[in-house]
Amino acid sequence: MSVEVGSTAPDFTLLDQNREQVTLSSFRGDRAVLLIFYPLAFTETCTGELCALSDDLPTFQNDRVQVLTVSVDSPYTHKIFSVREGYEFPLLSDFWPHGGVAQLYGAFNEQAGIANRGTFLIDVDGIVRFVELNSPSEGRDPQDWRDAITELLGG
Repeated sequence: MSVEVGSTAPDFTLLDQNREQVTLSSFRGDRAVLLIFYPLAFTETCTGELCALSDDLPTFQNDRVQVLTVSVDSPYTHKIFSVREGYEFPLLSDFWPHGGVAQLYGAFNEQAGIANRGTFLIDVDGIVRFVELNSPSEGRDPQDWRDAITELLGG
């Protein structure tokens, strides 16, 4: 079952591409969080989505919003991926327990052992304000994320 709009976002702590811990609740009271689950690093659709995010990063990550991306890849894979693509946002490893955070959000694909394409916009109080869940093969439109952020931030 997916986390729903209006519910409290499940808290978690994961390692980023620099092997530093990132905790969702550390942003409460400070910034909203755009939480993006993606299936696997280096794949065409995932790379395209994250590059679109990177190309317009000030819209998605600024003093009011923090981007956190999550996949089941290891921190080492994320490091190479982030360096190769020039990503300047956290790529979090949901490697072990395998897909545990994706499972908390209802974004884990049990059959494939990877995250589905899940997007959650969480406000400064930790409440989920936008949810989008797609299969691994179904890409997302970053314009939907822009629209949700604009609505959340009031224009």
